[in-house]
Amino acid sequence: MFDKVLIANRGEIALRVLRACKEMGIKTVAVYSKADKDLMHVRLADETVCIGPNPSSASYLDIPAIIAAMEITDSIAVHPGYGFLAENADFAEQVQNSGFVFIGPDPDVIRQMGDKVAAIEAMKAAGVPTVPGSDGALPDDREACIKMGNSIGFPVIIKAAAGGGGRGMRVVHTESALWNSIQVTKTEAKAAFGDDTVYMEKFLQNPRHVEVQIMSDGQGNAVHFYDRDCSLQRRHQKVLEEAPAPGIDMDVRQKVYESCVNACIEIGYRGAGTFEFLYEDGGFYFIEMNTRIQVEHPVTEMVTGIDLIKEQIRVCAGEKLSIKQEDIKLLGHAFECRINAEDAKTFMPSPGKVTQYHAPGGLGVRVDSHLYAGYSVPPYYDSMIAKVITYAEDRETALNRMRSALDELIIGGIKTNTDLQKDLVRDAEFAKGGVNIHYLEKKLGL
Repeated sequence: MFDKVLIANRGEIALRVLRACKEMGIKTVAVYSKADKDLMHVRLADETVCIGPNPSSASYLDIPAIIAAMEITDSIAVHPGYGFLAENADFAEQVQNSGFVFIGPDPDVIRQMGDKVAAIEAMKAAGVPTVPGSDGALPDDREACIKMGNSIGFPVIIKAAAGGGGRGMRVVHTESALWNSIQVTKTEAKAAFGDDTVYMEKFLQNPRHVEVQIMSDGQGNAVHFYDRDCSLQRRHQKVLEEAPAPGIDMDVRQKVYESCVNACIEIGYRGAGTFEFLYEDGGFYFIEMNTRIQVEHPVTEMVTGIDLIKEQIRVCAGEKLSIKQEDIKLLGHAFECRINAEDAKTFMPSPGKVTQYHAPGGLGVRVDSHLYAGYSVPPYYDSMIAKVITYAEDRETALNRMRSALDELIIGGIKTNTDLQKDLVRDAEFAKGGVNIHYLEKKLGL
């Protein structure tokens, strides 16, 4: 096992990783920007290193600075958390070339899964269900693209192969608009990602967003931890998640679980990962794989009782999976509400000093947050400041616990989206289960 791990992230995920390391007897190194010197995990880490000024481009995204911090602290491995450099193959490669361990997949696997076209090809080969589409990059041939669009059936969606986070996508409803939309998306993709490769897929009208959590040791062993529903989204950003996804036949789920496990073994995957799907009319359709731990991993931990971060660290240290599929039981239901420092109505960021902070408690309530009274939320990074998670033996009780937990939550001095979350967990349609990915934006009038 690693003697010392450097945590190349900030906020709640950095604190989450630090806690897991402490339980495993691993020393921790916290790197931070000048704006983040008062973060909770920085106060708790065994060693700390300031890696740069406030902008993430000059600190948390500065690969040489992070590797230098590993060198001066004699760190053995680096945990990237999520966001920032977590899915950066160049970072993973430079870490390995410098003699350290990257807690995640090999760089080549990250590159393969980061290229949406290559990822879809790999998933098809492994038997994972995919969305009907172009089966590769679109050719620079107008007639061939139009023929393809008609064969798939409109509406279709044009996607950048190197895209992500909701960027580099355009829905096309008619044949006449197709070629121009392809050219515009290619131009945008080149500007945003440095790669103008695009592909085409059938645009599903009212799907849900359902994802499968896996863990693989890169030694021929992989397991799944069932699924999560992340359909409540705004501008492709998740707002509220739950596990498991409600109202889906277990036989259908089981086939998808098995295909994901097989895919991990075939591509030689190591670490934690998530297969993201669109689900519509009883069918699952692969959209991408996230080669890291997810923001919403706590709901899976709550319904399986397994610490995903600790298992991720173990397999990336070269150990075989400590658990078999038959050991992983799905018990109960869990919800997660993301609490952001933003106006609940305008969604404008609301940085500033936290004057009051009270986290909810009670049976089945978990709060992952780096907040404390007196902490100042900086304006330079993602606005998420807490995750409120509730668990119970059934969905209705877990939802009632979330309503109560949100009512208990107190964050003073800044605006948060807590009121929006209170509204969502009391929404009649959401309470029934199974809303689609467009539901929240329609509810908000967007």
